[in-house]
Amino acid sequence: MSKSWDLSPEQKQANGQKTVIVGMSGGVDSSVTALILKKQGYKVIGMFMKNWEEEDENGVCQASKEYADVVKVCEKIDIPYYSVEFVKEYRDNVFAHFLEEYKAGYTPNPDILCNREIKFKVFYQKARELGADLLATGHYCQTDGEGNLIKGADQGKDQTYFLYAVKKPVLENVLFPIGGLQKSEVRAIAHEYDLATAAKKDSTGICFIGERNFKNFLSQYLPAKAGEFQLLSGEVVGRHDGCAFYTPGQRKGLGLGGQDEPWFVLGKDVQKNIVFVERGERHPAMFCDELSATEIDWVDPDFKLKDDLRLKAKVRYRQADQDCVVSMLGDDRLLVKFDIPQRAVTIRQSVVFYDGDRCLGGAMIEAAGESYFERNKELPQTVGN
Repeated sequence: MSKSWDLSPEQKQANGQKTVIVGMSGGVDSSVTALILKKQGYKVIGMFMKNWEEEDENGVCQASKEYADVVKVCEKIDIPYYSVEFVKEYRDNVFAHFLEEYKAGYTPNPDILCNREIKFKVFYQKARELGADLLATGHYCQTDGEGNLIKGADQGKDQTYFLYAVKKPVLENVLFPIGGLQKSEVRAIAHEYDLATAAKKDSTGICFIGERNFKNFLSQYLPAKAGEFQLLSGEVVGRHDGCAFYTPGQRKGLGLGGQDEPWFVLGKDVQKNIVFVERGERHPAMFCDELSATEIDWVDPDFKLKDDLRLKAKVRYRQADQDCVVSMLGDDRLLVKFDIPQRAVTIRQSVVFYDGDRCLGGAMIEAAGESYFERNKELPQTVGN
């Protein structure tokens, strides 16, 4: 099998004139990223970002554990490594915003903000200041050589949804070496070269807290205020721990029993501290076929949406692409009309747009259209997953 570092001697020699700083997290993806670049002939430097300084629930500093794995990998593939700290920048530019959104009753996605404000802004700037020609990360995505953002080859791992707010002028100087690989191939490479992270479990959860009880974590910063679970009719069916812990479409962790269909969150009234629920994953109150969005970010800063444009879109990570028509509402708002109803469109989550495999950009959902319940309209058999 041809490998991504099977380059001509001339290409490797040309690469050798360039310094690449790799953002290393202590995971298998960034480890293999560094290995591939080294094999391709680049001058590679591993750099670990410390964004969070709190101990986990077991009193262990997670950043120290991850950095230890970075050191093992860098020493194995014989590249220099460093650690940089952006704790203040992270708290000011990502975490503070994250808390404000939760206080307002929304469910923010800090990974998108982290990519825009930390990884591809302050970290990118630091890499350039240190003399790097290029930055590289272990994201499952690609560029086409012109700074356009392209989906990763592994459709189940594609991360363009989280990168839509990174601009083309930055992407022109970024490499995504594993973007053309399947996750299984990345694991295989790590095992073949006996990297310390080869069998390491993929990290999940919020980007800065890792795998810990999210409700317990959030309770440290937001006072929990118990309230009522209500049906749309107003009937009280239980008590909740606080509006901040629930999001539209949520099924798990509600603590509502019964033998019928599962309960789902439909929405919230933050002022009255009410979480609305109903039974059934096809309840018509959970579906709508349009939304409006603001805070528009196009990957190409020169891109202008003038006329209605038929595209594909996602309203959540790992959702299949959904056919839609996108229109401008004034200078800074979008209207998105979907061909089929969409489930649990959530305010302050992102809608991200695609033209084929190219990610054009995205925007922040400000309002969902009337639900099928509000319109007293029957839900069709085919709906967005």
